[in-house]
Amino acid sequence: MPDSDIREALRFRWLGALLSARDGACHPEPSRYAENLLKRWSEPQRRYHTVEHLTAVLDHIDTLEEYADDPDLVRLAAWFHDAVYLPERSTNEERSARLAERALPEAGVPQEKAAEVARLVRLTVTHDPAEGDRNGAVLCDADLAILAAAPDAYAAYAAAVREEYGFVPDAAFREGRAAVLRQLLALPRLFRTPYGEREWEARARENLRGELVALTAE
Repeated sequence: MPDSDIREALRFRWLGALLSARDGACHPEPSRYAENLLKRWSEPQRRYHTVEHLTAVLDHIDTLEEYADDPDLVRLAAWFHDAVYLPERSTNEERSARLAERALPEAGVPQEKAAEVARLVRLTVTHDPAEGDRNGAVLCDADLAILAAAPDAYAAYAAAVREEYGFVPDAAFREGRAAVLRQLLALPRLFRTPYGEREWEARARENLRGELVALTAE
């Protein structure tokens, strides 16, 4: 799909989620928030965390929406979850959450809903939602769904992540990436929704183990 079509589709999806979350009063034009976020998602340092990734996460939320308490708040969290993204920093999720806390009330979203979006964004640090956290389960499953991709798509994802960390020497990257993979594999479950556990869990673990072997091979 051409980039212009992707962006137009994303604008439409932003509008639907934002209008669903608003309180109904008169508020600023919603499109300017979409444009700011799309600009962020198109920054040159991104290779994986791009508008294509955002689209994929939103698509997965559509698949999983029956499991969420408020699917549109989960969609807004998807928009913000990597809105601030500098690969060399470890504070991206926190800064993205604070952006949501500032922007969403200004855009007409009630404070308690904005707080829920920010909470969900912070949850993507660990991808480990508490039992019964239905919104958190859907966002984390949607964000991790790439781990269950077909081998060629998974290889492209792994290569794009390596490109984002091109400033890191190879040995250091391999060590850090291996630690991330081990952390994911140590989770009792990667996916918390019934659909994710049924459709994605086994294949994701196979992909992770394969990448880990490749990273640690002498």
